[in-house]
Amino acid sequence: MKKPRLSFWQIWNMSFGFFGIQFGFALQNANVSRIFQTLGADIGNLSILWVAAPVTGLLVQPIIGHYSDKTWNKLGRRRPYFLVGAILASIALIVMPNSPALWFAAGMLWIMDASINISMEPFRAFVGDMLPSEQRTKGFAMQSFFIGTGAVIASMLPWIMTNWLGIDNTAPEGIIPDSVKWSFYIGGFVYFAAVMWTVFSTKEYSPEELAAFEEEQENNLEHTENITGKTPAYFAKKGKKQLINGVLWFIAGAILTYWFYTAKLHKDLYVLSFGLIVLGILMIISGLLQMNKSNKNALVEIMNDMFDMPKTMLQLAFVQFFSWFALFAMWIYTTPAVTEYVFHATDTTSQAYNDGADWVSILFAVYNGFAAIVAWLLTPMSKLTNRKTTHAIALLLGGLGLFSIYFIHDQYMLIISMLGVGVAWASILSIPYAILTNALPHDKMGIYMGIFNYFIVLPQIVAAAILGFFLESFFKSEAIYALIIGGVSMFLAAILIMFVKDKE
Repeated sequence: MKKPRLSFWQIWNMSFGFFGIQFGFALQNANVSRIFQTLGADIGNLSILWVAAPVTGLLVQPIIGHYSDKTWNKLGRRRPYFLVGAILASIALIVMPNSPALWFAAGMLWIMDASINISMEPFRAFVGDMLPSEQRTKGFAMQSFFIGTGAVIASMLPWIMTNWLGIDNTAPEGIIPDSVKWSFYIGGFVYFAAVMWTVFSTKEYSPEELAAFEEEQENNLEHTENITGKTPAYFAKKGKKQLINGVLWFIAGAILTYWFYTAKLHKDLYVLSFGLIVLGILMIISGLLQMNKSNKNALVEIMNDMFDMPKTMLQLAFVQFFSWFALFAMWIYTTPAVTEYVFHATDTTSQAYNDGADWVSILFAVYNGFAAIVAWLLTPMSKLTNRKTTHAIALLLGGLGLFSIYFIHDQYMLIISMLGVGVAWASILSIPYAILTNALPHDKMGIYMGIFNYFIVLPQIVAAAILGFFLESFFKSEAIYALIIGGVSMFLAAILIMFVKDKE
């Protein structure tokens, strides 16, 4: 039995919630560094303060994916998570700009990002659930359109507040400007309203209906290892292997931690060594559980699925790593780079700094707006060439956009750089997911989408751990060099996509 094709407006309704999600995400990306700096953070500490966001995603996304695969109630399978995430994220958006201190703002970023992930992660699996394979590129392109349009408005809000409504964009030292506060308040309302539109306008397929579509899906996916009905000996062997590997990862993390401490290296690097220790502990626990015949629990299933991922997913992981490393470098360092390099200001209370920070909001609106336009061109471009070539071209343009910022000293010329970033952003948000969904079993769409997001989160953790170290050690804390590093990273992703197996 084949899934029916959905109409334009059905795909519109099921994707509209992403307008609100990206509204909140864009406010976060464009303004959190500004909030941190206003509350006293220096350039060298920005990346480590941002690490809360990717670490939260690393923990939340696979868990939400796992449980959303197994959920079915009156609201459906994915929609309950849309609803809970929207409520929590909306509250966090209202609280964030009222942070009284830097530590509080860092904590709110953690909460806000966790809430956004609760509603965002199931949206990716939603496309795989609802659309036949030939419509998935269009489905993810529709999400990219809403991501772009939501981000345009959200990114411009602080500038609009000041230039159209006359709300002040400066404030005394340690106080968030009113233009930023009102932007976040509006963002909380829009986030909730948009997600509610999808929750109440879209009907999900029941587990029985999805099972009926399984035959069509089986013809297209790469088979992962089927562990159904495996003997206790199978799990014991698998558990022993995970236990041994977990011990090795734990030891590696402990050795790195000791080296960082004795060599008095940058504290951001501890994120990497602690991450290895935590991975090792989780693998050890999973291994022991399987060796003791406790196979049916979330941790064991997540760990086994992670290590049995399809080949296409593993190949895409490297592409995602370098793509999102570049994006995270841009989100963290564009504000300090533009305010210092173009507006020649580092004092967060000065008019020049806040004008520069507002201009970054405009630049982010430009790349998101252009991404919304480009999203509609991805499907015909993919048909004209193929998905891999289309994505490679987009990533090359994105890399050139980031790299070119070093050579520009005029604020208006930066718009051209952001057009290249916009092409890459549109493609990053759609084509890898369209390639991936054809390689995934329907009953594990959520968990594999959650695990796939590891390769969005891990590069962000690496970026948070090493970018501050590199800037302080080699580039005299000049933020502009983080954008150059981001450009090179996107070039690498453009090369790697050509080695991915895509069953179109």
